[in-house]
Amino acid sequence: MSITIVRPTDLGPAETERWRALQQADPALDNAFLSVEFALAMGRLRDYVRVAVIEDGGRIAGFFPYERHGFGVGKPLGGFLTTCHGLISVPELKLGARELLRACRLNVLEFDHMVAGQPTFAPHETDVRPAPVMDLTAGFDAYAEQVRANSPKNYKTVRYKHRKLGREHGDVRLEWASPDPALLRTLLAWKSRQYRSTGRVDRFAQPWIVRLTEEMHAAATPGFAGVLTMLYAGDVPVAGHFGLRTATSLVGWFPAYDPEYARYSPGIVHHLLMAEHAAGAGLHQVDMGKGGREYKDWLKSGVLLVAEGRIARPSATAMVHWIGRTPVSKARTIVTDRPELYRLADRVLKAAGRLRTGGRPPARSQKPVKP
Repeated sequence: MSITIVRPTDLGPAETERWRALQQADPALDNAFLSVEFALAMGRLRDYVRVAVIEDGGRIAGFFPYERHGFGVGKPLGGFLTTCHGLISVPELKLGARELLRACRLNVLEFDHMVAGQPTFAPHETDVRPAPVMDLTAGFDAYAEQVRANSPKNYKTVRYKHRKLGREHGDVRLEWASPDPALLRTLLAWKSRQYRSTGRVDRFAQPWIVRLTEEMHAAATPGFAGVLTMLYAGDVPVAGHFGLRTATSLVGWFPAYDPEYARYSPGIVHHLLMAEHAAGAGLHQVDMGKGGREYKDWLKSGVLLVAEGRIARPSATAMVHWIGRTPVSKARTIVTDRPELYRLADRVLKAAGRLRTGGRPPARSQKPVKP
């Protein structure tokens, strides 16, 4: 077995096709964040992105995309931006994690959204958690019936708000896979305001993340594409989402809504209509990603398993990294495991956001009229 480290842009047509073939052969890898197209885009925008190309018996047996930061600290590709990481390989690959780290010139690798159970990483998993999905394999009607049975009160309330939004602001409809860049900018503006008002770091204050999103929005192939959906009331956009899809699944990424319409729960109305359109487009699931949002619990009809863990080679860097990161990781786990703590943390962050903005409500957004 041999491992070669390259930049994503060094991969040739044969390597990218092999990557796609390996991903399509394993249902556990059916996530757009594991696609070669995402790795290529990240490689164009960030100098620290690398790919370990693993060969066994003269044939490529796997790929491991990752980020190499200072002092040999490794992070999964996309780090805080993504909700799925992993090794794209043949199922029978026998490769130790520390052997992989040595080849990648990494002292430590920490992960929190790894595909659970991969033989290379499984011995180093410290926790395995469910990521909620909207399972559409039996069609939208079957999915909606399960959601209704799981939480009839919530389902009835959202359907009522859907009708109320239509009565008071015009017919409600969802646009699927909009190519309009202006509409994408509207969604990102909502998301930026949401980050700031809730005390989170505004990801879109970083130009490279905006550019990545724009590049992914422009991607459109049968096996990989950016999907922008937008919910309208009349001709006014009120809620939307931008995510990535493979041929059979959509992964959630950036949902947001205009806070002026918050009383209608437009985000949840949007998610139900998005699921209906996804099923109509032939997709089998919508991966909402793990997290503490309550709406995911009753919109879900299945789960995927993702793993948390840490791999280290003996070094001073690994020790310093452990001292600095472990308390934070444990605190995050404690908070996300307990809804009452999650809600308290959310209130504290929102209060901090209001203080930063002087207590002023968000400025009214401009709403482009749909031609």
